[in-house]
Amino acid sequence: MPTFVYMTRCDGCGHCVDICPSDIMHIDPTYRRAYNIEPNMCWECYSCVKACPQDAIDVRGYADFAPLGHSVRVKRDEQKGTIAWKIKFRNGTEKSFLSPITTKPWGQAIPKLAEVPAPTKDMRDGELLYNEPKWIRMDEGGLRTLKDAGLTLKQGVYY
Repeated sequence: MPTFVYMTRCDGCGHCVDICPSDIMHIDPTYRRAYNIEPNMCWECYSCVKACPQDAIDVRGYADFAPLGHSVRVKRDEQKGTIAWKIKFRNGTEKSFLSPITTKPWGQAIPKLAEVPAPTKDMRDGELLYNEPKWIRMDEGGLRTLKDAGLTLKQGVYY
């Protein structure tokens, strides 16, 4: 279900452009409104839908999910911690889905990297990603757990 933008609701804030992983959300230079430049390339992650503070982005449903003449509305409510999907079918019946969201408010999830100590030369030359040892427990306790599980280390990989 690719996304589309209601131009009358969009204020051109650019949240959708910043968050789109496939880089298909753009701001029109003339009208200063967002639009999906390539709907066929949409990953359908709905990050833009969830990030839009104006509720200006919706999705087009597939025919087997919501046939022609339908509408799909998404409403994110950070105060309540929910995201609601409302589908209105051609015959007028409506189906609503309400799910909890576990994301943080817009702009709150980015770590303050200036406060994090810079990586050492060994860290930069190593094959692990930033913070990987902390999260996958590759410290001494995590290594003990892997060894206790009967895994053996061969060329830097546990088998």
